[in-house]
Amino acid sequence: MIDIAFLRANPDKVRENIKKKFQDAKLPLVDEAIALDSKKRALQTEGDSLRASRNSLSKQIGLLMREKKAGEAEEVKAKVNAEAKRLSEVERESEEVAARLKEVMMRIPNIVSPDTPVGKDDSENVERKRFLEPKVPDFEIPYHLDILEKLDGIDVDSARRTSGQGFYYLTGDIARLHSAVLNYARDFMIGKGFTYCIPPYMIRSSVVTGVMSFEEMDGMMYKIEGEDLYLIGTSEHSMIGRFMGQTVDESKLPLTLTSYSPCFRKEKGAHGIEERGIYRIHQFEKQEMIVICKPEESESWYEKMWNYTVELFVSMGIPVRTLECCSGDLADLKFRSVDVEAWSPRQKKYFEVGSCSNLTDAQARRLNIRYKTKDGSAFAHTLNNTVVAPPRMLIAFLENHLLADGNVEIPEVLRPYMGGKAKIDVKGA
Repeated sequence: MIDIAFLRANPDKVRENIKKKFQDAKLPLVDEAIALDSKKRALQTEGDSLRASRNSLSKQIGLLMREKKAGEAEEVKAKVNAEAKRLSEVERESEEVAARLKEVMMRIPNIVSPDTPVGKDDSENVERKRFLEPKVPDFEIPYHLDILEKLDGIDVDSARRTSGQGFYYLTGDIARLHSAVLNYARDFMIGKGFTYCIPPYMIRSSVVTGVMSFEEMDGMMYKIEGEDLYLIGTSEHSMIGRFMGQTVDESKLPLTLTSYSPCFRKEKGAHGIEERGIYRIHQFEKQEMIVICKPEESESWYEKMWNYTVELFVSMGIPVRTLECCSGDLADLKFRSVDVEAWSPRQKKYFEVGSCSNLTDAQARRLNIRYKTKDGSAFAHTLNNTVVAPPRMLIAFLENHLLADGNVEIPEVLRPYMGGKAKIDVKGA
């Protein structure tokens, strides 16, 4: 949510930003917000005037009563009652206007970075840099489900019976590899100075609407029937929500946190072979990183955070590249975002395995997350980034470490988490 003072002073910049995001249907919201803001301030002025008048008239009543001017006192009382009635109307209308203004402001997208390329969707994202040389072996790389089944590491059929489409059982060494990657990612981030957290996996609606736009909420979140609770789509949701309504001491910033959680997503509209298997699923696990910092530090942290993800993948021998997300691919609260994509030797192209975002103060305004300053307090900046999400990472891992005999090599950094194993062997070979 942007600052209403900024919108009031720069309506054309806000309109231009909406156009950059190809959301022209939201342009009328700017004029509506300006009108509501003007009305809110007018009502505030009228309310203040009525309160001041009430105090003054109350003093007059006391003075007139002491002077035994009962008739005049009654006339003033009548005026007080009339103004009290109007004040009640003003206060009720002020609440309604403020609520509508907040609703409108929450639908206006955050201002995007000047460095963000203008584009309509993810097809217009811009490559920044590549890390490790992508390779295609001289043998055929099977589809990842086929690899997993030969390693006796997945059971999709049973999951369809118990849970439906978009779920799976991981078994044996593959299940162990899944946990090994998460444990390695946890220790990797702790080594970077981040504090490890395990958050709640359900959050209230007040947190959901604070951390994401209404459109994202509808497309992602599972609602718990009969309760004001939603399953989290990523631990960022509950991790940022932890600081809702809080004013953090400036000396404690930046807060650098890494969190583990299962994640639950509707994944509406997922189609095609590359979005079957374990690419787009309704439940998965992830290691996340969160930073809450002062505004002048957020861009520096943004660069550090995506570099940590790159470093992690490179340490596991998986080639990756980074893409600067274009304006039309940014969710409404994002100032800028970079996707990390891993190389797929089978597809001979990169695919997304994580995303790093700077949301400036957009989430902080919605959730009222502040930090103390010498002059009072200010809104903090929030950032989030995927350290690793094993389902997609497993695809990249298997394809990049598959051997000609069908076995899968385990890189050195993961072997301590796999009981010293150097390979996962094809079963029954």
